[in-house]
Formats: sequence, C-alpha cells, structure tokens
Amino acid sequence: MSTFALFLMFVPCLCLSQMKTGTFSEVERLQKESPKPMVIHLYTDWCSVCKIESFKLNKDKDLVEMMNDRFYLINFEAEKTRDKINFQGQEFEYLANGNSGIHELALALSKNKEQPVYPLWIFLDKNRNLVYYQEGLLTPGKMKEKLLEISAL
Repeated sequence: MSTFALFLMFVPCLCLSQMKTGTFSEVERLQKESPKPMVIHLYTDWCSVCKIESFKLNKDKDLVEMMNDRFYLINFEAEKTRDKINFQGQEFEYLANGNSGIHELALALSKNKEQPVYPLWIFLDKNRNLVYYQEGLLTPGKMKEKLLEISAL
C-alpha cells in the first residue's frame, strides 16, 4: 500500500511540462537548420526570484508549448558556467574571482556591466537582433505577450 501512495505522490511531477532548453552551441547549430527567434535566460542558483519565476513559467502549459514550438531557449547560469562560449562571432570565458566569478557573456549581455540583475531575459529575433530586454521577474502573461509580438515579426 505504501508503494502505491508513493507512486501517487510523484505522478503530478511527471505531468509538468518543461520548456526545452539548449546550449549556445546547440542553438547556433539548430539556427542554421531551422531559424527561429531565441530567448536567453540568465539566472543564478542563489536567486530565489529566478526559482519562483521558472516554476511559474513552466506551470503554464500554453506558454511552454509556444516556447517549445516557436523559439529556442537558452538557460544560462551566469556565475557557474565555466565553458568557453562562442556567440555572435566572439568568444567569451568565465572570469574567476576567488571562490566565485561570472561569465564574460553574462556581462556582455547585461546593460549593467558591473553586476547583472537576475533574472535577466534577452529576446532575439531569428536574425539575432535584440527585440526585448527584461531585468527582473517576468510573469507568464508578460512572457506570452512578448513571444506573440516576436512571432509576428
């Protein structure tokens, strides 16, 4: 009986939809095959607003479906990603600072070059032109509104 109860507790977790994410190199390869607008989400693991926002966005099935069908999404952990990243013809590296650090690409994408505000959302059209920039919380409603605007371009 307890195994059945445990199973019932995990069933709702299996039903949650997730936004498909990729890396910069994966999305660059996919862009050549099938150009789509791109959404870059910068976050950190210590950001509680980022975690709440991610949960709320992934709960919205229509939003998840729209994102997965019409856009490429890159979730970029700005302070833990240590890989070299090539983006728009430039190479970016991790800048260590003692036990912590930040990726150069996070600084390059942010308007605040000293310390980015998290979460940070960057929306690019299929030609990689900036069409929307959002620092701080992005609600599912606002995200859908922006995705629809970008889809119409």
